[in-house]
Amino acid sequence: MPLSKPWKPLTRETIASVPDRPGVYELGDDDGVVVSVAAGPLQDELKSVLAYGDGEQVRWQTTSSLDHANRLAEKHRSRL
Repeated sequence: MPLSKPWKPLTRETIASVPDRPGVYELGDDDGVVVSVAAGPLQDELKSVLAYGDGEQVRWQTTSSLDHANRLAEKHRSRL
């Protein structure tokens, strides 16, 4: 089950607007198809993703802890 958030372009400007908190995120291709799901400190993770060019779009959900983010990511991965 995908995150119920709108896609945003994976750009430096988008990453600058991401909260500096743990969370789960999805990367999508140009058509909005989810290509990967991961968790971690959102800004740090997405800076790495941008550097390696792993997706065109991103959407995320913040969580209260890294453990919670990892559980959500696993749940989302199992439904892809």
